[in-house]
Amino acid sequence: MSNKGDGLAELDVTELFRLGSEALEMKDYTTARRYLSAAVARERTPNHLSQYALALAAHTKEIDQSIALCQEAVKHDPKNPEHFLRLGVIYLVASRKKEAIRIFRLGLRVGKHPTISRWLQVLGDRKKPVLPFLARSNPINKYLGKLRMSLTGR
Repeated sequence: MSNKGDGLAELDVTELFRLGSEALEMKDYTTARRYLSAAVARERTPNHLSQYALALAAHTKEIDQSIALCQEAVKHDPKNPEHFLRLGVIYLVASRKKEAIRIFRLGLRVGKHPTISRWLQVLGDRKKPVLPFLARSNPINKYLGKLRMSLTGR
């Protein structure tokens, strides 16, 4: 990618990341991808990788590459729930809800993250049936599930 004449060469990595993140928040995926790509080219940190992966997925739908970049970020910074949030959202962009929920749950194990919790609420995160050998729709599981809900509040 050539930065000559497009104004990116004058910006430092922190500024590129900030501008790219702001553009991503505003859903300006083309601009976000441009800034974040430049940031990754200069400094390949886990934070830059996962944010760029999210912009790439949102802009081009290149899901496999986005997942690989985000997984690289998780591998190098496994204690940061932000990477799990971004990877989960990439799975949602790909209409892979089950995998997104699995990744969001992993992210919550790493650390509390209010956005991940909200996503799980929106997606209808469900606990496993109380008696896993019975169908979820079995009346016994339904009753025990309601009982568990009233006792735990979750």
